[in-house]
Amino acid sequence: MTSTAAAPHSRRVAPILTGWAFAPVELPPTASWDDVLAVGEQVDLPHTWNAIDGQAGGEYRRGRSTYARQVGAEAGDVETWVEFAGVNSSAEVYLGGALLARHDGGYSTFRVDLTDRLLAGAQTLVVLVDNAVNERVYPQQADFTFYGGIYRDASLITVGRTHFTLAEHGGPGLTVTPILDGDRADVVFRAGVVGAGAEVRFTVDGEADQTVPVVDGEANATVSIERARRWHGLRDPHLYTARAELLQGDTVLDMVDLRFGCREFAVDPQRGFLLNGEEYPLRGVSRHQDREGVGNAITEEMKQEDLALLKELGATTVRLAHYQHDQRFYDLCDEAGIVVWAEIPQITVFLPGATENARDQLTELIVQNRHHASIISWGLSNEITLAGSGEEVVAAHRELNELAHELDPTRLTAMANLFLLETDHPLVTLPDVMSYNLYFGWYVGEVADNDTWLDDFHAANPEVAIGLAEYGADANPQYQSAEPEKGDYSESYQARYHEHMITMIEERPWLWATHVWNLCDFGSAGRDEGGAAGRNQKGLVTFDRSLKKDAFYVYKAAWSRDPFVHIAGRRRAERAEEITEVVVYSNQSRVTLFVDGAEHDTVEGVRTFRFRVPISGAHEISARSGELTDSIALRRVDDVPASNVMPTTTIANWFDNADLPSPAGFFSVGDTLGDIKQSEDGARVIASVLEAVATSRGEVGQGVEIPPAMQAIVDRMTVQTLISQAGGVSIDQVAALNARLNLIAR
Repeated sequence: MTSTAAAPHSRRVAPILTGWAFAPVELPPTASWDDVLAVGEQVDLPHTWNAIDGQAGGEYRRGRSTYARQVGAEAGDVETWVEFAGVNSSAEVYLGGALLARHDGGYSTFRVDLTDRLLAGAQTLVVLVDNAVNERVYPQQADFTFYGGIYRDASLITVGRTHFTLAEHGGPGLTVTPILDGDRADVVFRAGVVGAGAEVRFTVDGEADQTVPVVDGEANATVSIERARRWHGLRDPHLYTARAELLQGDTVLDMVDLRFGCREFAVDPQRGFLLNGEEYPLRGVSRHQDREGVGNAITEEMKQEDLALLKELGATTVRLAHYQHDQRFYDLCDEAGIVVWAEIPQITVFLPGATENARDQLTELIVQNRHHASIISWGLSNEITLAGSGEEVVAAHRELNELAHELDPTRLTAMANLFLLETDHPLVTLPDVMSYNLYFGWYVGEVADNDTWLDDFHAANPEVAIGLAEYGADANPQYQSAEPEKGDYSESYQARYHEHMITMIEERPWLWATHVWNLCDFGSAGRDEGGAAGRNQKGLVTFDRSLKKDAFYVYKAAWSRDPFVHIAGRRRAERAEEITEVVVYSNQSRVTLFVDGAEHDTVEGVRTFRFRVPISGAHEISARSGELTDSIALRRVDDVPASNVMPTTTIANWFDNADLPSPAGFFSVGDTLGDIKQSEDGARVIASVLEAVATSRGEVGQGVEIPPAMQAIVDRMTVQTLISQAGGVSIDQVAALNARLNLIAR
């Protein structure tokens, strides 16, 4: 290789994270830094204005705010750009009062050329940020908080007049596509170039190289790796470094590095996911990016902590939902060998006025991330059919599917379907692969209904690969129960639910990918349930990442190779039963339990080990497997603490203590919806009940149509169970409903 020297104006990237003024109001674009500070405060990036109110429950501030910072000019004949890695959800960028760019979409990188305005010297950069409700930018309705702000890093990029393009949808200006042929990998390069009279040298790991001229603003070449080492998930996440150097003679004008991996993958409806020709079950979780008290303005340390949780679980995959995540987290997944489902925030309700925005966000997601070895699918939408699934929705998804394949023919397109979507709907088979979001055992039906539903789908559609994009149950670790049941928000029920689900999944290897909802609790301002307002509590880990719920260890026992034992129920330290059940999770095959130092019993099994233990006072309980050990303290009490049980005004607890009339030959709330609907009068009553239940779920429950397969499950529920799960129904209302049913003969 010929030695080269860097040009005096080669690329420089300078983070601009400090020195920002922020005001929670819209100020004129001509406002100075002092003007903004006068009505606001000085802040560092990343920053969000919804870190507190976006997690408190109820309304949170959605509107326009103003950021400002002084920006200086670089000496010499250079271009200066500002890069934002994430501004939620719309931004207007001004310099010296002049509008330079608008950007819609809160989760992707975008850049703005400041060069011409900086010719006059240092000026004030003003960014108006808007997360207000509208009909043109996704997302607008979803089960997570839309935190406003410049919540990821910002940088100034300085380049010479001849440089790799910075204007290609926020992408790196370099595309790297490895094509495998046996042991050889042909790495196809394409670089976009601004300026003339240059050539580009492409290298892989500083060795294999090829130098080609720039033609019509592009340089294209193929570099071969004769004995390519494959990226193979957790076993061997090997990465190569591709480099593009923009040359003028022996001078390097600009340079871009990207890491990539060589791998092949496929999805088989019977065998599941295949990586490099081998069956490689994708079993993992979904992740939201936010954190308690911080919102979406998370740090590098926080990203590393989430990665550590994924690695501790032994997850082979993560669904990065429901939007484009920080570039850094895709890097971390590349390095760790964790397979990624990446997606855009087209979610819940289709917005006819936002079809172009969905295309823009998908374009940015793909262009910015198609070099990542970990990413195997581009998600087109999530539960988009809540309020309808007509031809307009199908047509928009066809266009997105075609766009994804045009931008990246090497990866799959995917969709996460609402569990209410009929299985013969065109959307089910429109993308390359799809998964359903199933919540049997939490929102509706019983946990075993997941087994039945999936088996029925697989039997009826053996040629269609199916996965589980979401499944889960909320748990507040404060709530504990000796007899956990659906809807009690107890840590105990969540663990039992996931015990069933992991067994169900293992028995069905044809599920191409499964993702627990969710790795951690996350902010959802519209929620107020389970003793914690403003959050979804389906996480295996708490919102602040300080506590791993017992369900976390259910999956660690199934997936991790690191030996461990964990005694569940440690937060249920005070127990009223004479004989208590002690549950141990472990990836060992044999566990021995000790009570107050004495051996109590030994159990052999897989993942879950149950022991019956008499208790009379205070006890130390220890579990051992070889050198592994874990201990908890238990104490017998007359009554469990009231704080361990979710306080509720719903019918759930009242049913336990009430004796509702159920006269012979007439219906009551103890009868199933299916039975009651056999009567014409009963059907009218049930219709009114279902309407009330939908209303109780807020806007998410409006306009929902229940397909036949789902209706069969709902019809097996009693009115009592349905109302209990819906919540928010008073005792008097239930008594009145029961009285109405008591007048209808069977």
